[in-house]
Amino acid sequence: MAIGEISGLKMGQATRDAFGEALRDLGDQFPEVVTVDGDVGNSTRTEWFAQKFPNRSFNVGIAESNMVSVAGGLAAQGKTAVVASFACFLLNNAFDQIRMSVAFPNLNVKLVGSHAGISIGEDGPSQMGIEDVALASCLPGVTVCVPTDAVSTQAATKAMLEHNGPVYLRLGRPKAPVVYPDGCDFQFGKSIQLTDGDDITIIANGLMVGMALDAAKSLKDSGIAARVIDMHTVKPIDEEAIIKAATETGRIVVAEEHLAAGGLGSAVSMVTARTRPVPMSFVNVGDQYAESGDPDGLLEKYGLTAGNIVEAARSIL
Repeated sequence: MAIGEISGLKMGQATRDAFGEALRDLGDQFPEVVTVDGDVGNSTRTEWFAQKFPNRSFNVGIAESNMVSVAGGLAAQGKTAVVASFACFLLNNAFDQIRMSVAFPNLNVKLVGSHAGISIGEDGPSQMGIEDVALASCLPGVTVCVPTDAVSTQAATKAMLEHNGPVYLRLGRPKAPVVYPDGCDFQFGKSIQLTDGDDITIIANGLMVGMALDAAKSLKDSGIAARVIDMHTVKPIDEEAIIKAATETGRIVVAEEHLAAGGLGSAVSMVTARTRPVPMSFVNVGDQYAESGDPDGLLEKYGLTAGNIVEAARSIL
C-alpha cells in the first residue's frame, strides 16, 4: 500500500497492533481493566493482554451480543471492561446490547472495533465495518475515536482507559503510515492540525490522513496551500477547529473510510451548517457496499485515494 508515499511518510504498524501492545503494556497501570473477547483475540490483539493477564481476560466465544452484556455486567461491578471484535461484528451484531447495556446506563465499557473499513480487502464485504462510526456516534454519551497511526493509537488507548464512560475505538487491519514519529498531543475532542494552508482544509481520520497529506503535497506543488487536520475524534467533534478552518480557508474536504451517511463528513457538516456554511466536498465509500479484493485495488475502485482528495478539492476551489 502506497499511502503516504508522496508526502514521504514511512509505513508503520497497523493500528490494531499498536492497540494490542498498548493495552498489554498499560495492564499494570490500570489493574481494574479486564478484556472480553468474541473468539477473535488473535486478530484484535487483545490476545497479547490475555497472555500477560490470563485471570483478567474472558473469551465468550462467537457471541457478540452476549460479549457486550458480559462487559456491561463487569463494568457495573467496577471494572473497566474492554470488549473487542471486528468492527462489523461488534457494532452490527451487538448494537441493541451496546445501546441497552452500555450507552443507556453509561457504563465504563470500551468498545474496540478492529478490521474497520474496506481496506481489510480479501476478508470480504460481510466483514467490512463501514457503518460502525454512524452506529456508535448516534448513541448518547459514547465517545467515538478513529486514530491514525501507531503513536496516536497508543495515546488513544491510554486516553480510553483514563476516560470515565463508554468509548468506541476504531482500528484497521493493514499497516498505516507513520504520521506521528515522535509522539502527539492526544486528547479526545481535540483535533491535530498537521499542515498549514489558507486555500482549503482537508479534514480526515484513520487511514485517510496519510492520503490527505499526500493530496496536500500534490496541491502544494500546483500552488494551492491545503490545511490538513487529523480529526481523530468524531464525537465529541472539535467544533472550534472546524469553525476556524471554515473561516480561514473558506472550503473544506472531508475524507474517511466509511459510508457517506453518519460518519465524519456528517459530523463536520452539522458544525459548518450551523455556524459557518462553506463549500464542501466529500471523499468516502458513498452509499454502497464494496466487494472483496486487493486492498489497494479496493481503495482505488471506491475512490479513496490521494488523487480523489485532490479532485474533490479542485471541485470547490
